[in-house]
Amino acid sequence: MYKRQERFVLDGEMIALGPDGRPRPFQETAARVGSRRDVATAAAAVPVVPVFFDVLALDGRELIDLPLTERHAALDALVPEPMRVRRVTVTDPGDEAARRVAEEFFGATLARGHEGVVVKGGAAPYSAGRRGASWLKVKPVHTLDLVVLAAEWGHGRRTGKLSNLHLGARRPDGTFAMLGKTFKGLTDTMLAWQTERLQELATGDDGHVVTVRPELVVEIAYDGLQSSTRYPAGVTLRFARVLRHREDKPPEEADTVETVLARRA
Repeated sequence: MYKRQERFVLDGEMIALGPDGRPRPFQETAARVGSRRDVATAAAAVPVVPVFFDVLALDGRELIDLPLTERHAALDALVPEPMRVRRVTVTDPGDEAARRVAEEFFGATLARGHEGVVVKGGAAPYSAGRRGASWLKVKPVHTLDLVVLAAEWGHGRRTGKLSNLHLGARRPDGTFAMLGKTFKGLTDTMLAWQTERLQELATGDDGHVVTVRPELVVEIAYDGLQSSTRYPAGVTLRFARVLRHREDKPPEEADTVETVLARRA
């Protein structure tokens, strides 16, 4: 337990857990922060717990320039294990046994309902608000083949190009339910090609949005799904980005709303 005489500064976050101990969607935590309900009501609706992953200062001494391994040792002495982020140390990423340990840890993390892991260099000092070269997020890549329903004219260096794509999944009746928008992942070559192709498919243009016949399929990578009242399926894509245009695939073979919702479960 904590030592009363010690003063320290920790880095961590609050996480909302369901009755089964699995993390609840981040948007539920964010909604609690912005809630107008009183604190007790909000806490009862979305209980949160603190989880710590670093220590910045201890007894008046700054630790931010120490290697991560030393800061973790200090954290372990201060904070009970259930309140620390789970971690595993791999000394040689090129070693086959070490790789298996890392893969098993990654798999177990996903199985508990988390989005992924953060890989950090053991020798790195603390760097506030920046990932830098010493750490990176690792998440599984989810993909869907979706149909372009409309596109928005770009601005800045994308002026004159159809950029922000409106993406739809196939309904049982052959229509499409919009899941969100994205302009990310598009190269200049992709922008030029899709601008020409979407203008061929255009059915309307109000100067901002060009609606098109739902014929162009795009492969979309995304980090996950979140609830949304803006879109008819009740969900939207998180951090969607375009991987490629699927000229080889007709819209009848695009992913369905049912497929999308099944991935949310």
